[in-house]
Amino acid sequence: MKSSKTKPLPPIEKWTKEDVHRWLMTDVKVHETCAHKFFEEEVSGEILFFEKRDILDLGIKHGPAVKITSYLERLKEPSQHDTEFPAYVENWTKEQVNQWLLQHVKVYSKYAERLLMEDVSGDCLICFRKQDLLDLDIKSGPAVKIVAELRQLNNKPEPVLQNIPPASTGQTEAAKPVQPDVSAAQAKETEQPELDSKTAEKAVQNEPERDQLLLNKASKKKRIQKPKPHKMAVKKKVGTTVLSDIPKITQEINKKLENLLKEDLKKFHFNLRDYRDSSQEPIPLGKLEDKDAMDTAKLITDHYGNEEALRVTIEVLKEINQRDLARQLEEHIGELQQSCLSEQVLKKESNQGDKLKNLITCGGNSLDNYDRFVVVVNRSRPEQVQYLRFLIKLKLFCVLDFDPNSAAAGGLCHSYRNSRVANLHTPSQYQGQPDSVIKNLNLYKQTSWVFCNGRNDLDSDSNKEMNYRNWLRKSCRDVEQLVSFICNPEVLLHGRSLIIFLLLSPVDSEKDPVFDTYRSFIKHTEEESIITICESQSTYSKWRELIQEKCDFDIDQLSINELTLSEINGTIMALGPFSQPSGRLLPSSGSSVVILKQKDEDFMTALDILCLNQCENIYDEKSSELHDLRIKVEEEFYRGGKVKWWNFYFCDKDKEKPFVKRDKYENVKKMIRSQLRDSNNMCIPLNLFHHPGCGGTTLAMHVMWDLRHEFRCAVLKDNTLPKKEVAIQVSRLMKLESEKPSPVLLLVDDSKETENDIVKWIRNAALDDGLNINLDDTQNCKVIILNCVRSNSPKEQYRKHSPTQSQYITASLTPEEQKEFEKKLKELQETHEKPENFYSFMIMKSNFDKEYTDKIARNTLENFDFSTKQAKLFAFLALLNKYVAESEISLSLCEDYLGMKMIRWQEDSLLDRMKPYSNFLIIDTVEEWGGYKGTRILHQSIASACVKELKRCYYLKVSDIVMEILHCDLFFSSGVVKHRFMLSIQQMLIERQRKKDGNEREPFSPLIGKIHRQQGRQTVQEIFVKASSRFVMSASIPQALARYLYINERDFPEALKWAEKAKNIKENPYTFDTIGQVHKSNLKTNIHREKQETSLNPEDLSSNVKIADNAIRAFKRAQELANEEDVCEEDTTDAESEDYPRKSYNVYGYVGVLEIAFLVFEILSKLPFFEESDPMKKKYLQSFLQKNLPISSVYKENNEINNRYVEIIREHEPFLLNLKTEVKETFELLDCYFMYMKGNVLEFDSKNRWTVSGHFKKYVTLFCTAPEEVKKERQNNPNLNIKMDIEERRLFLEERQADTFAGILYQLDKPAEEVERITESYAFLLQQQQFVTSKQKTKETINYILSNIVLYLLKPKSKHVKSYSQLSTLLLKTLQDVGLGYPFPDPYYLALLLFWPSPTQENTEIGTYVTAIRNSYRKRLVLLFRKRSTVAHLYLGKQEGLKGLVSKPQLDENFKEMRRDVLAQLWHNGEIFKDKAIINCLQRVSGTIEQGDVFANYGKLKIPVRPAFIAGIRSGFSTEKVSFYLGFAINGPLAYDIQYEN
Repeated sequence: MKSSKTKPLPPIEKWTKEDVHRWLMTDVKVHETCAHKFFEEEVSGEILFFEKRDILDLGIKHGPAVKITSYLERLKEPSQHDTEFPAYVENWTKEQVNQWLLQHVKVYSKYAERLLMEDVSGDCLICFRKQDLLDLDIKSGPAVKIVAELRQLNNKPEPVLQNIPPASTGQTEAAKPVQPDVSAAQAKETEQPELDSKTAEKAVQNEPERDQLLLNKASKKKRIQKPKPHKMAVKKKVGTTVLSDIPKITQEINKKLENLLKEDLKKFHFNLRDYRDSSQEPIPLGKLEDKDAMDTAKLITDHYGNEEALRVTIEVLKEINQRDLARQLEEHIGELQQSCLSEQVLKKESNQGDKLKNLITCGGNSLDNYDRFVVVVNRSRPEQVQYLRFLIKLKLFCVLDFDPNSAAAGGLCHSYRNSRVANLHTPSQYQGQPDSVIKNLNLYKQTSWVFCNGRNDLDSDSNKEMNYRNWLRKSCRDVEQLVSFICNPEVLLHGRSLIIFLLLSPVDSEKDPVFDTYRSFIKHTEEESIITICESQSTYSKWRELIQEKCDFDIDQLSINELTLSEINGTIMALGPFSQPSGRLLPSSGSSVVILKQKDEDFMTALDILCLNQCENIYDEKSSELHDLRIKVEEEFYRGGKVKWWNFYFCDKDKEKPFVKRDKYENVKKMIRSQLRDSNNMCIPLNLFHHPGCGGTTLAMHVMWDLRHEFRCAVLKDNTLPKKEVAIQVSRLMKLESEKPSPVLLLVDDSKETENDIVKWIRNAALDDGLNINLDDTQNCKVIILNCVRSNSPKEQYRKHSPTQSQYITASLTPEEQKEFEKKLKELQETHEKPENFYSFMIMKSNFDKEYTDKIARNTLENFDFSTKQAKLFAFLALLNKYVAESEISLSLCEDYLGMKMIRWQEDSLLDRMKPYSNFLIIDTVEEWGGYKGTRILHQSIASACVKELKRCYYLKVSDIVMEILHCDLFFSSGVVKHRFMLSIQQMLIERQRKKDGNEREPFSPLIGKIHRQQGRQTVQEIFVKASSRFVMSASIPQALARYLYINERDFPEALKWAEKAKNIKENPYTFDTIGQVHKSNLKTNIHREKQETSLNPEDLSSNVKIADNAIRAFKRAQELANEEDVCEEDTTDAESEDYPRKSYNVYGYVGVLEIAFLVFEILSKLPFFEESDPMKKKYLQSFLQKNLPISSVYKENNEINNRYVEIIREHEPFLLNLKTEVKETFELLDCYFMYMKGNVLEFDSKNRWTVSGHFKKYVTLFCTAPEEVKKERQNNPNLNIKMDIEERRLFLEERQADTFAGILYQLDKPAEEVERITESYAFLLQQQQFVTSKQKTKETINYILSNIVLYLLKPKSKHVKSYSQLSTLLLKTLQDVGLGYPFPDPYYLALLLFWPSPTQENTEIGTYVTAIRNSYRKRLVLLFRKRSTVAHLYLGKQEGLKGLVSKPQLDENFKEMRRDVLAQLWHNGEIFKDKAIINCLQRVSGTIEQGDVFANYGKLKIPVRPAFIAGIRSGFSTEKVSFYLGFAINGPLAYDIQYEN
């Protein structure tokens, strides 16, 4: 019956069962038997809303059931469900549907048969969804394919359907309609009786004719529109389940709302109406009235979208105190979002090409959507390899190759390595701790190509291919461990990497290593993380059946099998990211340009190389893609993201909207250019000091962008890399693709290394890596390192460095800069919505105004609730970003913490979950560990403002946040992506900052200092104890707690307990030093306390001496470890050194020994019989310590206290009597250290020097001063023993620090009169010839010669100066006595000074003395100078003899007007030798460089010398003529300012 003739139906809820019957017959057009079923079951309108399952329960088949269900939905939502398929589809019979499925969709016959059995005709098929097909036991792959092909009919001509003759009775029976679905094409009247079998057979036979008839009708007549039922409220439903094609999110929300009472649902509606924490407007109350749970759920998902609907529902449930329901919904949120996402992606899979794109890009358009790919490949044929170039484009983590010929010519690996770098490994190399395997195999940085069944290109038997049985026995376990390693979330995050089985040859049975490998993978990861690409359908069929049979999983939806390898290759190569068609270009010599090959870039894993044509020609300049990219890049940067090269590119293209430059931009650029032009050094370190967050790194990158035509530019990606590796890559970049080198500009962001480290390594790399870099062109063969150094006092830091090699910027804008920022804001307002929300930009525009950051923090943190995970995570980030610069928490860890299931390719879902705090958050890429996504707060000042606001308004202290972090088990479970987070937490607890007014450091980290001020010891100790339980292998935490306890709390037993714990975790100089410091502080405290006490307690002496003994043992052990360890730079972290920067322990142990010794001397001087106020008692102490007077001979009153003191002294006599000798030896060592080493600008050396100097004054007072009684006695008795006179001279020399060789060199800048007394004293001692040993005689003779030389330089006409010939004769005699094996370098140093040849006089023995001084230095002093350079104090002048020597103080006289720190820097970097005053004073020596060694040449005499600055030598071992200035150091002659003759 036609709808035009049908009497209108009443509202649905008033329908009778007759009305329902009529609706089914006229509108839905089902067969009468179906309508009769509803009639017989008395289904009226009031209970009409059946689900599909309810309809099937009536005995109605799937086809009509789906159709009826679809029409029932249209009653609910009449505005939807307009057909989207061609009219002819509706007219198909179920037999025609069967033909279409077999002939055009090409599904398995069993699936087509099933639809035929379920009476699925055309008008039923168009109502089917994927779930309906799945309910018929059709697998996901074919189901998606059927739905997709059905939609494609809109874009294709009508398919021709051919008859399928019945092959068996079974098929005929299958075609017999037991319950035919009578459509308009099957019957003229809906009342037509059931078809018999003959009719059915006839229908099959006459299908072509009938099809043509239907086509003719369709062309003449418009499609009949079905009447849309009236929209009306549904008040009652049958059952509580939801229709199966309603989204799962809606279903889940409905389930929770159905648990609400009527009143609670009303409350939910009321709060939902007022919900405003969304970009969407609230749902009007009118729409919510009288809505039940399902209607409300649908309304929420329709209004807010799936993902936001979940968040809104959870928050509104919490508002009405339905927290249990909210929690239940939160627990399932990840699964729901994932299922929603999967449905979206599967809908896209309309054909194999699209399917491949979706599988390999996570449903996007770019291969960047996956972090890494793992490929498993079996044997390939040479003709296949040309179609596998797509592997070059993938970010391969590793390839598991089962082809033993792959590395040979024509193999896949060989082909790949022609274009990219791949390291060849075996599975056994993947065993061990993940971090060490990653480091050793260079994972993430370069592809690992793993040969899993032999390599035929290697000859050894161990590399031969094995049959399956042998492979199972010998290699299977290694491959399983390899797979376990790959699937470890510490290595590759689940959901962010894709495993591809690339089957290039058949896998015929389960007895195949490739199949075993697949089974290994599915043990460790989800099947959905693995896709299969097959070279043929036959290979695929066998593989699929094998997995179905053995693994009970159908891989069809995750497989590509219908495309040729050529099509696969083309499809993947067409995906983004796109490369530059002309290649990446680098500047080269003579204004030329070279191409940077991908393979070369693969080798330079440490560097982000900036090219000449960076960003050019990747997109069409007028494309919407480029426009969208610009908007996105600018928004990210101005919000607070790291600057990208794209930012500068876009500003260059739009000259009217330039990039804002800080005022120091031109200064930095000029500094770099001047160093390129003027410096003779190969490697020049420059510093840019800046406040955190004020644009320092951005400024440096901007300068680099503008200098990319003059330099080969690169940014160091990761500061944690060994500097040797970095240096090799930098030297490679310098020489790449060119015979001549090109200058390199390297940007290093906040490197903690000293300048000399990286300079030294780059220099060595140029010499050692075989790149044959020549320094003929000194202008071009340079590396300029621009180090951006974050500092809280950049201006002060700048003042301590050479002004020609440093600049600074601060968190303060000049008026001109402020105008530029105002102008930029107006530009941004033209192109971006709400640029006022670009907080990082606005902070700078406000000139870093704290009121601005406080205001935005206050607004964002309104209604902050620390009980929610989102709020806690935000508080963690705020604390971390306030106290640790450049810190972040990995995106995956944030997702895990919030209980989010990994949702691939939708990283910003975290930001959705973090609302309303997400406007302060940004997700960046962190380069370490192969690159991962990290979440942080936009700007450090925002983080600081938020921490302050949380304390002010919500009483949330920093200690509460720290403890919450430390109590979270998730953060401390294993995982590489947590590595930086763990370091940041430790850094927050232990890293101390410099005081603003000097070089000293604060006693504790800023965080601990704040907690101590706010809450005191208990909280601080609780935090450290908890942290220690978390970082069980870190010595730094117990070390820091020990430090806190002994400095702040004076709780020495507890401090010692934690210091010992640190030492037990790791024995190194720093942990032993901490033990020594605890004892030292204890000793000082005891001394101070005892001064306040009036009574004497001998037991105090006993405990103090024991403490001192333990302290000295600790300091000595610390120094031994510092001297023994040749610490590799990667072995010691900043955290481990606690109180010292890396590798700078140096002489702290020696200084500690001195400090303890003098505390003991002070304690002894307070004893009744050693009182220093009494000259005679002081003499007793002096004599006792010098072992000249036993304690029993010391005069004292005979009382109980004194007797007990004597007992205690006897008990510790060996320790006490050794102190004076130990102190003297320590002073001599430290004299050498401070005199001979190259000056260091570090605070620690200057502090140590000051400390040692103070103690030496005490030493002089105690041991070098004769008591007044002795002086008086000598005056009264002039004939007193000559021994006393000798002793007095020696005491004088000791007092003046002139009793050592180094001490005499100290006199070079002292008054001449003082040196005269020293020389005269030595002359007297030599004249008396009273020596304890021959060693003493030799030592004093050597010192006498040196004192003469020093005196000559200060006062040449002094009567005490011996002539050159006299000194030479005396030295020659001494050299005869000591030979060439003297344990100290002193006599050979004198030989260099006195016997150095001149143009008129050769000395053939001089080379022997050079060798001797080097050998002696190596034996005696090399431990003291580990990692340090020596320095010359005397230089070769233009004259001969003693006149030919020039001292450093004499040279300094030419620079009286210059600031001392500036002068020191000129000496430090060698620039001083370019000054005319120096040139006029010093003699240039001619020489050669041979095999990298420097020689001074005098006629035929060649004397080996060392370059003072290693950068002065060219690499390449070229034999060249050179000239240089000569300095004399304690380890031999040094060449300064080496100049090449050519």
